[in-house]
Amino acid sequence: MNSQLLTAASELASRNTVRMPNESAEYRSARNALLAEEIELRRHIERVAAQRRALPPGGEVRGDYRFEGVNGPVDLAGLFGDKQTLVVYSYMFGPERERPCPMCTSLLSSWDGEARDMEQNFALAVVARSPLAKLLAFKKERGWQHLKLYSDLNGNFSRDYHAIADDGSDIPAFNVFTRRDGTIRLFWAGEMGGESADAGQDPRGAPDPMPLWTVLDATPEGRRPKWYPSLDYPG
Repeated sequence: MNSQLLTAASELASRNTVRMPNESAEYRSARNALLAEEIELRRHIERVAAQRRALPPGGEVRGDYRFEGVNGPVDLAGLFGDKQTLVVYSYMFGPERERPCPMCTSLLSSWDGEARDMEQNFALAVVARSPLAKLLAFKKERGWQHLKLYSDLNGNFSRDYHAIADDGSDIPAFNVFTRRDGTIRLFWAGEMGGESADAGQDPRGAPDPMPLWTVLDATPEGRRPKWYPSLDYPG
């Protein structure tokens, strides 16, 4: 995207003909100013995506990575299926957990509805360190239909790709791999965490892969600082 060829965001916003019932002139002026910022945000997202796509080749995958899925044992190459790109989400559901992370579960619940669309473009795998039977039991309880869950049999993948903390607890991880000419490499990984968090904000990636937060950001309450999803709600 060549920024020199773009029309100014304020100019595009001024072309907006949407008017809402009973709005005031003050509201419309503020809303169009916000619209210009939203256009700039959209452009920034596009610039970041282009910069991500232009990354040089990442590290070659050489570890002894063993997984178990519903069709039996598989290595990392096997997770690709017939695709050239593989997205792996490391689910915080290690063997020390009786129940999985509610935040991860909320994210994956939304991804389950998108999984078939995603897999038209890339392979998608959800990896956790708990035994496969435990993962599948929770998948059934949650009503997930399309996500492919895998147990990390020896923990090597979770360890090498930053899904285990120093104390042995789980960390969510989001890794993208490519397979080109028979060589598997890391393409990109989410690296935003506590060290890069802004003051007063929960550490999170950008763009945030969790639709829940996107919708909450569109509300007047926004993201409540101390609220997180739960596995169950009363009523």
